Amino acid sequence: MTIAQTLSIRDAITAANQNFMQTFARGDAASLANFYTEDGQILPTHSDFIGTKQGIEEFWQTIFHLNITQVNLETIEVESHGNTAIEVGKYLLSDRNGQTVDKGKYIVIWKQEDGQWRLHRDIWNSSVPG
Repeated sequence: MTIAQTLSIRDAITAANQNFMQTFARGDAASLANFYTEDGQILPTHSDFIGTKQGIEEFWQTIFHLNITQVNLETIEVESHGNTAIEVGKYLLSDRNGQTVDKGKYIVIWKQEDGQWRLHRDIWNSSVPG
């Protein structure tokens, strides 16, 4: 894989993250679930695997019920392997008043599905001391 291809994949993932953040800000849990592959899974902090579109949608809807209205994703690195890429980054969650609710780090395994980069495995954990 060339440097240009790697940058292109990073750009595509950065753009997907921008769309994810905008969709999150709208509180659209159904659309967030569609960012994931058909057999995508989320692995949230203090929870078991969630591996269905309906389960992923319900998870994000629960987050919105907690008055969390913004997520900021910062990509630290992207490593690509054919139609799969691994992203390491940081997140920041805020409420409707702009107050930080949580911050931490994440790893996403992305897969190309139907010509788009989609989240396949999404795991994160808080950096806030418990």
